[in-house]
Amino acid sequence: MRRTRTWQLVAGLLVLSLVLYAALFALYSDRGGDIGFYTLLDIAFIPVSAVLFTLVINRLLEQREKEALLNKLNMVVGAFFSETGTELIDRLVAFDGEVHTVRPHLLFTGTWKAADFDGARRSVAGHESGVRIDAGDLEGLKAFLVSQRGFLLRLLENQTLLEHETFTDMLWAVFHLTEELAARSDLSAMPPADHRHVELDMARAYGRLLSEWLRYVEHLKGQYPYLYSFAVRMNPFDPDAHVTVEV
Repeated sequence: MRRTRTWQLVAGLLVLSLVLYAALFALYSDRGGDIGFYTLLDIAFIPVSAVLFTLVINRLLEQREKEALLNKLNMVVGAFFSETGTELIDRLVAFDGEVHTVRPHLLFTGTWKAADFDGARRSVAGHESGVRIDAGDLEGLKAFLVSQRGFLLRLLENQTLLEHETFTDMLWAVFHLTEELAARSDLSAMPPADHRHVELDMARAYGRLLSEWLRYVEHLKGQYPYLYSFAVRMNPFDPDAHVTVEV
């Protein structure tokens, strides 16, 4: 039905054009040469007009597709941090013996600007050396990650994430840590070399999580202030954080 209406519209416009040209030649028969010249001139410009129109439309469509993809991507990222990421950071903080070195860069507030988030990401980038496997609840961390394994797998299968390499790298680091912990039946019986190996896996996942988390909360500040307010009040690096709104 839609295609029929389109062809009807095209036919109608062509007929209208022919009628107008016929009227033009009839009314100004003495200027047929000029009319023919300008008609050919208009026809000659059609390919150029089509090219310009195509370029503009393509640019608009690409921009629209990019915005749609970004929205889908941010929804996936938001689902990860709501379901897994924020609690995982909270659990990993307990293993960070040098958390005092990064805490000042992670206490974001309502006054933070883009430059503050950029500086914070640079400051926490590569923060992996402070993780100590015996400083926190390793069995609890294992149980939590194993319970999230199905969710992590579904995220990794999401084609949208192919456009976000750093987030995908972080997901793989978290999933690898999950597999390492799940494969060990007795975490208390690990030899020193294995002990250090798991520490490195934890540190890798932790460092990548911090950078992506900052990127995520910056997005919330710009697009969803009410969710950003909640993130500020539930910040795992703020010892005084609590969900209650007091001001």
